[in-house]
Amino acid sequence: MSQYKYLHKINSPEDLKNYKDEELIAISQELRQYIIDIVSESPGHFASSLGVVELTIALHYVFKTPYDKIVWDVGHQAYGHKILTGRRDIFHTNRKLNGISGFPSIFESEYDAFGVGHSSTSISAALGMAVSSCLKSEDNKHVIAVIGDGAMTGGLAFEGMNNAGVENSNLLIILNDNNMSIDPNVGGLNQYLLDITTSKSYNKVKKEVWDILGKIRKFGPNTRSFIQKIENGVKSVIMKQSNIFEAMNLRYFGPVNGHDVNQLVKILEDLKDIKGPKLLHVLTKKGKGFEFAENDQTTWHAPGKFNKNTGERKIVKSDELESPKFQDVFGHTLVELAKKNKKIVGITPAMPSGSSMKIMMEAIPERAFDVGIAEQHAVTFSAGLAVDGMLPFCNIYSTFMQRAYDQVIHDVALQKLNVVFCLDRGGLVGDDGATHHGVFDIAYMRIIPNMIVAAPMDEPDLRNMMYTAQLPNKGPFSIRYPRGKGVTPNWKTKMEELKIGKGRKIKDGKDVAIISIGAIGNLVKEANEILLKENIDIAHYDMRFIKPLDEDLLHKIFNEFDKIITLEDGVIQGGFGSAVIEFMFENKYSANIKRLGIPDKFIEHGTQQELYHICGYDVEGICKSVKEILK
Repeated sequence: MSQYKYLHKINSPEDLKNYKDEELIAISQELRQYIIDIVSESPGHFASSLGVVELTIALHYVFKTPYDKIVWDVGHQAYGHKILTGRRDIFHTNRKLNGISGFPSIFESEYDAFGVGHSSTSISAALGMAVSSCLKSEDNKHVIAVIGDGAMTGGLAFEGMNNAGVENSNLLIILNDNNMSIDPNVGGLNQYLLDITTSKSYNKVKKEVWDILGKIRKFGPNTRSFIQKIENGVKSVIMKQSNIFEAMNLRYFGPVNGHDVNQLVKILEDLKDIKGPKLLHVLTKKGKGFEFAENDQTTWHAPGKFNKNTGERKIVKSDELESPKFQDVFGHTLVELAKKNKKIVGITPAMPSGSSMKIMMEAIPERAFDVGIAEQHAVTFSAGLAVDGMLPFCNIYSTFMQRAYDQVIHDVALQKLNVVFCLDRGGLVGDDGATHHGVFDIAYMRIIPNMIVAAPMDEPDLRNMMYTAQLPNKGPFSIRYPRGKGVTPNWKTKMEELKIGKGRKIKDGKDVAIISIGAIGNLVKEANEILLKENIDIAHYDMRFIKPLDEDLLHKIFNEFDKIITLEDGVIQGGFGSAVIEFMFENKYSANIKRLGIPDKFIEHGTQQELYHICGYDVEGICKSVKEILK
């Protein structure tokens, strides 16, 4: 920390307030450099936090946190916030096992007002806090929602704004407008915000009124009626430029330069004295201050390790024979299928790069749709396509599909529509932690009538499941696959139809039967090699389908084995193992069954292997469970 003149002395926002306005510029430079220094060696989200450095400093300089509440949306904007609120010296543990979270967490710091990992939640949560303050007569308390990185495209944000406009609460919404989420923002709202920021007449009038208000507010409360007349006059003069936020009864201010820390301080000081719900439109640049991130914001959203001087990303180059990531197999296979089946369309809610939908968007752009951070809309949009004869592959991360559960049930499954849900990041995803682990989808999908639920063990299996799902009259079809690389270098096999609800025997054995679902089953092979050295012979079955279950195969297993282990990369309660136990009781079998999977608690962040070990189903855990069940 010796190279930092100011930052090493700032252990809380109170320390920040000891500096003069002109020193905030230097502090901004140091904070930005500190984020670069640490994240280059301890990977995490990167460009988003660089873009809000000045805004972060201004907020903590003006407001009295943690009494005043700041809700960050989405949470990966909050690295600067964490550094300024007592976590500077442990920031290098970010996203590591037993380290600090990559997102704000109410369990980690009193300065983290609300836990955020999924987007578009800030306005609703902050409004709840603001209304609570009103009910408790805390009239001097301020609640700020900082919403950015595309989160305003989510429907929940508009639901919150709609409610905020009719509540007389002291809520400030800061729209961090950087024209990005992970990939570039899409849709009408993005164009609308661009129109606001570029409208000369709108901004000229708003600036003049801002200047006037800045002068007359000093004369006290008697000027309130005069101010109101001016504002009404502005609305009548620029009616055509009036914006959606004002239509929701939110007083709109901006747009303003989000990288001028001193101007931000002055504006926020002014807004403190304006009661009621209001919105400040702040323009920022994602990746600000790091040239490579500014020029390629998608890549530098979460770049991994990199050389902070040259911008060279420290990536281990893949051998051509190495297995690809599951999402890349999905992306290439979807294009392959879509070229043969003209009904196929692809849908993603703002994750074209992460999910590899971008492959189809480049190859067949007219049939690939990024709908913004709007999972509910993505599912019902898919339902609309399906009911009119198209065949949508709706590709959503497992953890984000939770946000569209009603639409899956009501709009797709109830109507038996042929929508293929491709759930990326199924299972424990690693350092993103509890908000991003895709651990519930097996349990929540298997209880839905009409739904086929599948999980491939390897890349050819994924291709065959996708091929099967696009055949006529398959109905709602869910395929979940994990984050990361597969196990099959030569994965471009000829696709073939799978029999729905049929599993397969991977290996014969006599002592214990392990029944697995999904890619986690690949660990059984390594466990088997270890156990054979101890004269323990296990049989292994890959079920392929959670629903419908292969009952013929299960009858065979229960007739041959009385010691059975189920293995899944998902929650135990209500999951695949529960389905096997239900089968056992319904068919009056008796067996000693041990379920391996995620226990009934939220799992924090760490590498995937570390988390498998904690949950007891890494190779060591599988071997241990086999020995225990044989006792």
